[in-house]
Amino acid sequence: MPSSLLLEVPALADFNRVWTELTDWLSLLDRVIKSQRVMVGDLEDINEMIIKQKATLQDLEQRRPQLEELITAAQNLKNKTSNQEARTIITDRIERIQSQWDEVQEHLQNRRQQLNEMLKDSTQWLEAKEEAQQVLGQARAKLESWKEGPYTMDAIERKITETKQLAKDLRQWQINVDVANDLALKLLRDYSADDTRKVHMITENINASWASIHKRVSERETALEETHRLLQQFPLDLEKFLAWLTEAETTANVLQDATHKERLLEDSKGVRELMKQWQDLQGEIEAHTDIYHNLDENGQKILRSLEGSDDAVLLQRRLDNMNFKWSELRKKSLNIRSHLEASSDQWKRLHLSLQELLVWLQLKDDELSRQAPIGGDFPAVQKQNDVHRAFKRELKTKEPVIMSTLETVRIFLTEQPLEGLEKLYQEPRELPPEEKAQNVTRLLRKQAEEVNTEWEKLNLHSADWQRKIDEALERLQELQEATDELDLKLRQAEVIKGSWQPVGDLLIDSLQDHLEKVKALRGEIAPLKENVSHINDLARQLTTLGIQLSPYNLSTLEDLNTRWKLLQVAVEDRIRQLHEAHRDFGPASQHFLSTSVQGPWERAISPNKVPYYINHETQTTCWDHPKMTELYQSLADLNNVRFSAYRTAMKLRRLQKALCLDLLSLSAACDALDQHNLKQNDQPMDILQIINCLTTIYDRLQQEHNNLVNVPLCVDMCLNWLLNVYDTGRTGRIRVLSFKTGIISLCKAHLEDKYRYLFKQVASSTGFCDQRRLGLLLHDSIQIPRQLGEVASFGGSNIEPSVRSCFQFANNKPEIEAALFLDWMRLEPQSMVWLPVLHRVAAAETAKHQAKCNICKECPIIGFRYRSLKHFNYDICQSCFFSGRVAKGHKMHYPMVEYCTPTTSGEDVRDFAKVLKNKFRTKRYFAKHPRMGYLPVQTVLEGDNMETPASSPQLSHDDTHSRIEHYASRLAEMENSNGSYLNDSISPNESIDDEHLLIQHYCQSLNQDSPLSQPRSPAQILISLESEERGELERILADLEEENRNLQAEYDRLKQQHEHKGLSPLPSPPEMMPTSPQSPRDAELIAEAKLLRQHKGRLEARMQILEDHNKQLESQLHRLRQLLEQPQAEAKVNGTTVSSPSTSLQRSDSSQPMLLRVVGSQTSESMGEEDLLSPPQDTSTGLEEVMEQLNNSFPSSRGHNVGSLFHLADDLGRAMESLVSVMTDEEGAE
Repeated sequence: MPSSLLLEVPALADFNRVWTELTDWLSLLDRVIKSQRVMVGDLEDINEMIIKQKATLQDLEQRRPQLEELITAAQNLKNKTSNQEARTIITDRIERIQSQWDEVQEHLQNRRQQLNEMLKDSTQWLEAKEEAQQVLGQARAKLESWKEGPYTMDAIERKITETKQLAKDLRQWQINVDVANDLALKLLRDYSADDTRKVHMITENINASWASIHKRVSERETALEETHRLLQQFPLDLEKFLAWLTEAETTANVLQDATHKERLLEDSKGVRELMKQWQDLQGEIEAHTDIYHNLDENGQKILRSLEGSDDAVLLQRRLDNMNFKWSELRKKSLNIRSHLEASSDQWKRLHLSLQELLVWLQLKDDELSRQAPIGGDFPAVQKQNDVHRAFKRELKTKEPVIMSTLETVRIFLTEQPLEGLEKLYQEPRELPPEEKAQNVTRLLRKQAEEVNTEWEKLNLHSADWQRKIDEALERLQELQEATDELDLKLRQAEVIKGSWQPVGDLLIDSLQDHLEKVKALRGEIAPLKENVSHINDLARQLTTLGIQLSPYNLSTLEDLNTRWKLLQVAVEDRIRQLHEAHRDFGPASQHFLSTSVQGPWERAISPNKVPYYINHETQTTCWDHPKMTELYQSLADLNNVRFSAYRTAMKLRRLQKALCLDLLSLSAACDALDQHNLKQNDQPMDILQIINCLTTIYDRLQQEHNNLVNVPLCVDMCLNWLLNVYDTGRTGRIRVLSFKTGIISLCKAHLEDKYRYLFKQVASSTGFCDQRRLGLLLHDSIQIPRQLGEVASFGGSNIEPSVRSCFQFANNKPEIEAALFLDWMRLEPQSMVWLPVLHRVAAAETAKHQAKCNICKECPIIGFRYRSLKHFNYDICQSCFFSGRVAKGHKMHYPMVEYCTPTTSGEDVRDFAKVLKNKFRTKRYFAKHPRMGYLPVQTVLEGDNMETPASSPQLSHDDTHSRIEHYASRLAEMENSNGSYLNDSISPNESIDDEHLLIQHYCQSLNQDSPLSQPRSPAQILISLESEERGELERILADLEEENRNLQAEYDRLKQQHEHKGLSPLPSPPEMMPTSPQSPRDAELIAEAKLLRQHKGRLEARMQILEDHNKQLESQLHRLRQLLEQPQAEAKVNGTTVSSPSTSLQRSDSSQPMLLRVVGSQTSESMGEEDLLSPPQDTSTGLEEVMEQLNNSFPSSRGHNVGSLFHLADDLGRAMESLVSVMTDEEGAE
């Protein structure tokens, strides 16, 4: 806005400022709305955001009056200004802010609607997800229940049926998964601006698990069908194979017979023909080798499943028959070849065969060695197992050849004579026949032994390798299962971790819930440490076995270990962050209470958790909340209420409303106390316990009265008040009983219900209460008016007289029950009368009486109504009655009745009868028949103090009320010992009459002031007392200091005199020590210095005594002044002492307050004193009248008279004479 316009139209500046503030607030609110993201699928988070949006919308509605005021102000400005530019700018800004307001409101409403829809969609998705996870769990359970069973047709068919049923169930369950996926896709599509990580990750996990289950079921179904087919085909294949064996055996027998014919080797053509037939036979045998092995393996599986049955015996016979025929067929084939190849060079052929076998065995051994090492993962080892199974088949196939060759060599060596060997063995050089035969035999036997050894070695090597493969397969399968299980659990934990919001985005109230959830997650993942250790142990065991894990397995292990460590670190960091946030912002931090004060104030916390308040503007600190300070200052307005019980009750009522305790029901208070388990009344409560309990109370009140309760402010204010009442030393602890007493006393409940509850707190388990327990209750109760500086009107802080009064009412029983306590409390004892008066004040607040005040003419009368029972149609409102105003012709001692509620016709008739009766009674009758509206108790001066609970220590800097109580207690001590002191300004030779004159002087000095100028509060009493006594005390101190200076000068003179005579200087008095004199002159000087020192000590002691006596005199004079400044005529109205701080008149002994209450109608009848509401008397009243007024001002005055006051003055005089005589004796001795 142009500055020229601001100068021309000054009112535009205020409009511009308010417009800017509101616009900025709306912009900030809009940004906050757009930046607030929620975790889609998290119902708790969505609900919290909905609550936030609702609160924001309420805040917006609460600010609507500000917008309307701004629009109204703009219209007024437009009407007042003629500047067209200013009118245009105002119109533009109003349109803009209205548009911005509507836009923000629309965003809020749209966001709230979107959140409600999100909540609905998320609920549906979560339900669908639960159903999908449920069917996944059922599918997993069925898969895990499948075990390797019998290898029979029935078992396989049953498994196939189960698998097909599961596949059918999966097709039905697919609907659940599809529904969950569709709802998840809807969430991901519709709420992509919010955090959808949780939905995305959970959906991926469900789909991955579902695909894995489908794959396993499909593979199992295929394998079972293949097995079923094999089992169906096995008998046919076996019969077919046995039939072929029979045919092959027949062919082999024919060939074998043909090869054993004589002179066959000479017919080369016939040998070739037979060799061709043998090759055909051998080809068929090799073609049926795989068939034989398959039949043998399947037969063994079937045998294991049929173990112990008749079918197993039959199958075993058939398999043995097959194996036998197969072996015999291969042997016959080898024999046929041997015979066909037999010639004169047979040993050479045998030698070549053995060499070939040795080469083959070496090749196979090398092949077997090349299969090492064991693979590093399950698929690789499984492949190695398949390779080795083929290798073992090859060995099994070769076994007959090797055995046949070895057998042929053995037979050849056995059958051939040495002569034949000689012919067979041709050497380049001639050897003896025996040596030639031995060389052939040795060569063949050596080769045969090598073949046999290598064969056995190869078989052992193969068996060892198979054992390693089997062990590796077992361990690797266990490792894979363990890694899969750990990976699944880690993924589940990571899903939860991924759904965590930043700690800074969490609501303060939800920190504890989030902390508990993370701790629960930590407990859930704790067993994963064993899983991680298990897979690491398995990896180490594999390494020990010489198995090098594959890169895939190594990376998997490293990944799992890393994920586990990161998960641990993330959980611990989350817990630490939540702990720090909870410490800094949670209830234990009292952070939520920082909003209870506004700038320039700041709420701070002392080391013992006690709050205090810093004013940055004045750079000062104080214990009281700024609002509490304002409240206390406002309570000073009630000091003009003459009657102390009503003054106290009205102050407490204002305090009760400020703390919102007038909204708290007794049942709600009891529920909060029970919720926090506050049952040990003697136990101390620290600040955090108090705050937590108060927070529970005010949170419930806020739910019931949202617009009336500001939780942080109320909690802080109530805490402040409780500490002021029960912990003025700010130790940070109060007793549970004190807390309950304070809260229950000011809550909203029936009076007798409060009495019953408080009595129950101090009663024993049997329901009885002794004097000590009752003293605890009354002590805590009296602290409430004491904190307001009103304790003197209720018998003082000493609760022993009240306890004694209660037990005297109960005929001095050692213990009392609740009924007796209630009966005593109904009499409204003086120490507790403020509580029922508080209830009557609360009841009278809204009362409207159809009557007119005869003094101020108010009509209708609001609040209390006071009707005269002496005059017809005479009413006084509470304002006039409390201020002591009276009408002409009405005396204070006339009886009056108090009404808290509008009168009924019956009450009007009753009062008319009483007025008529009182018309015929004289003033003397009213003076002789005083009736008190409360049960008086003995004063603080009577009786010894009972044992009271250890209260909180006072502040080092006593407040005003503490100082008043201090003076009163000092006065009580002096009066109990019948001793009092005057200051040393009174000469010991003056008579007692002079002391009386001194008292009269003080009384007259008080009466000389006008009522308006007299002090109306304890603080003013102290100020006036200090101002009057300060000069006298300073004079005494000045005299003593002057005497001390004279003594010091005398000492310096003597010291100089000694130095002038050449003697050693005297030490200063504190340094003098008894020494043996060097000369008579030195001894005299030392003795004289010692006397001076003693004289100085006596003077200092006298100075201390005089200071103490002066303090005691100050306390006594303060007590006298306080009594004189109390209301001159006190009437007990509704059980309270009626006192007026604004008048110096005293009441007479015959004018006690008279009070009758009709509980059902909430009214009270009181008889006032003639001089209570009369105009102030002449201030030149004589000493006798003043003494009489003094005598009547005591709370219990029937046992005292003016003579007792003179007797007290005589005692004071005698004490002063004793003091002066002691001082005179000391001077004479010196």
